[in-house]
Amino acid sequence: MCADPPPPLSCAWTAMLMLIRFEKSLYDLIRGLRNHKGNEREYIQSCLKECRSEIRSQDMDVKATALLKLVYLEMVGHDMSWASFHVLEVMSSQKYHQKRVGYLAAVQSFRPDTDVLMMATNLLKKDVAASQPTIIALPIAALPHLVTPSLAMSLLGDLLPRLSHSHAAIRKKTVVTLYRLALVYPEALRASWPKIKERLMDPDEDSSVTAAIVNVVCELGWRRPHDFLPLAPRLFELLVDGGEQLDGNKADQTFRKLLPPLTNLIRTTPAMSLLYECINGIIQGGILGEGEDFSATEEVASLCVSKLRGMVSGNSDPNLKYVALLAFNRIVITHPFLVAQQEDVILECIDSEDITIRIKALDLVQGMVSSDNLVSIVSRLMRQLKASSAASQQQNNLDDDDADSSDETSGGARRRRRTQEIVAPLPEDYTVDVIGRILKMCSQNNYVNMVDFDWYIDVLTQLVRIAPPPRTRDVRLEASISKMPADVSEKIGNEIRNVAVKVKAIRSAAVRAAELVVSRMSSEISPTRSLASGALKPVAWVVGEYAFELSSANDTLRQLLGLLPRIEYPEVIATCLQAILKLFAYVAGDDQALWTPERKSMVSLLMARVIHVLEPFALHPYLEVQERAVEFIELLKLTAEAAAAQAPCTDEIQQDPPLLLTQAIPSLFAGWELNSVAAGTQENVPLPDDLDLDEPIHPNLNSLLAQADSLMLPVQGDDEFEAYYNQKPAPTSMSNEPAINRLLDAPPEEIQSSSYQHSEESYLDPDIVARRKAERMERYRDDPFYIPPSTRSGGASTPSTTSSKRKRP
Repeated sequence: MCADPPPPLSCAWTAMLMLIRFEKSLYDLIRGLRNHKGNEREYIQSCLKECRSEIRSQDMDVKATALLKLVYLEMVGHDMSWASFHVLEVMSSQKYHQKRVGYLAAVQSFRPDTDVLMMATNLLKKDVAASQPTIIALPIAALPHLVTPSLAMSLLGDLLPRLSHSHAAIRKKTVVTLYRLALVYPEALRASWPKIKERLMDPDEDSSVTAAIVNVVCELGWRRPHDFLPLAPRLFELLVDGGEQLDGNKADQTFRKLLPPLTNLIRTTPAMSLLYECINGIIQGGILGEGEDFSATEEVASLCVSKLRGMVSGNSDPNLKYVALLAFNRIVITHPFLVAQQEDVILECIDSEDITIRIKALDLVQGMVSSDNLVSIVSRLMRQLKASSAASQQQNNLDDDDADSSDETSGGARRRRRTQEIVAPLPEDYTVDVIGRILKMCSQNNYVNMVDFDWYIDVLTQLVRIAPPPRTRDVRLEASISKMPADVSEKIGNEIRNVAVKVKAIRSAAVRAAELVVSRMSSEISPTRSLASGALKPVAWVVGEYAFELSSANDTLRQLLGLLPRIEYPEVIATCLQAILKLFAYVAGDDQALWTPERKSMVSLLMARVIHVLEPFALHPYLEVQERAVEFIELLKLTAEAAAAQAPCTDEIQQDPPLLLTQAIPSLFAGWELNSVAAGTQENVPLPDDLDLDEPIHPNLNSLLAQADSLMLPVQGDDEFEAYYNQKPAPTSMSNEPAINRLLDAPPEEIQSSSYQHSEESYLDPDIVARRKAERMERYRDDPFYIPPSTRSGGASTPSTTSSKRKRP
């Protein structure tokens, strides 16, 4: 009997087979992404669309492949939380290679608040209880990334038996997972600690499991160390009686035996990956370090450097360039002269399109800089920064032109044409990093590589213009100001100040550079914008400290006065206030010039303007700014009064300027010259021969200290102060009766004690009381509001005496 022929395939099955046949693998996706440089966004969107279609397939291989591609795309920043249920489906697959993809996607995309995580509990329990070690390892390795308190409570009972598994790898993974469970569910530690301790005490336990337990004990010991003191004997035993390790001599002998075949492979192999692994093995094995055979070591190092040069210069693969630069960074530690000979190819990597290659090249350049190549290296970096700054300005101008354009079609075409012409600007973080490295290379070891400070001053002046603006920070919190790191523009200004202080021969050039920076800030920054550049703080200090080196101190003072109200950060304001007064003292404090009417008018107007600018800062919330502003305002007001009272010179009379202007204010800043001091200079100062630090300051020091301890302030005064300021007085009853009636009804002693004059009589002699009364009468004789006391011979009668006479029988 013949079998029936198979039915023809339906259209749906045909489409499914075509989909399976032509689906993209992860390798295809990565290769396509590299082939679509400049158009990555559109390519990724098309891949995501394909993945959304493939992951709904009924075929588990197609679903797992789509999920693997989604994991890769999620690693580069694209969300895949929408595929959580499909992740759970792949996790439940019976095939290990599919299940592994599912757990990888769960680790990558699941969060404690993922909805389908509750549905995964039974699946995790099933896989933890599986018989195959490879299956058990998947949920145990994934649980530390997925665990929640409820999930930990559900799986604790299934994990504890895994501590007795026959495979050491499962026991090790379980120990680490239980520690992660204990962090979110503390009861897990109480339930699992007896078995963990049993594993630790077992002398036959595998070393990997013991090491995992020791790591867990160290982590838990930071929180409650006293709970683990009973384990000290076992831990000491592990420390003393640990397994024998390969010592340094044996390791060196092993690597020396491997050197001939590795060298042969380096010379002959055409495979770049194998070439790098051989070079990396030689570096990691320490063969290039100091050894007995110096010539052989130099020969191997030269061979490695030459091969690495070929990987950098003769290959367009950025991955090979990156790993070659990594190897160069390790070789430069032992053989810097060999790496310095490859300066040309390393500097080419500084202009690479890949930022990671640029950064590794900068690390390498920074390690091989010397006085011979410092100028060339910094010049190349400066050209790169300047081109990026120009490109950024062109981009901003292009955006402004497009915003003003009314014709959208022509404007879009013009924008595309101009965008192709300009170079893309560098990222701001990279620009800041390059500027920091330039400053470090030039100033390292107290400018040991610097041969031309004039050139360095020009570089710093240019860097101030190139430096990106600092990031905004909250200036309302005074405590946060001191904790904020200095921005890169402030570091540049600090270098200008360091050169001005340390290098006296170049001080005038540094001061002129600082003057130029202030002038540029004043002219180029809009008056309506706030000024946040950190370079102004050290630059203002320089122009104030060395005002005599300025080409025009009057203009610099005017520019600082214009910048001061727009400064954003209070610590910069405080420095500028000090610099303004220094400049004022230099401009107006010349004691050799005559006090002419023109000078008097000029100084008066200048003081009025300075006071006008400083007055708003007298109420500044930053204490140092407020203190300096108030001090300087009051000092200038006194000087203004003295200047107004001082008559100017005439043809007959020569007048000197006010001393406050020519001596008092300049003397605040005139003194010893500020010189730089080396870090260890204080240690070189010899101690005086007659200095005995053990000798008491006073021969009776102990008795003086004992007397000071016995001296106590009067307790009564403290109690009176506390009662007056902090205690509420007792309420008194008010009466409608006239006060004179209460006074008449009071006892004679109370009336007498209420009089201030009578209270004096209680502790003063009569002649003293009489003299005080006479002085009081003389002092208040012409005061119409003073009522003199009545006398027996007559005089004005007080209401109390009149009333008492009227009631007397």
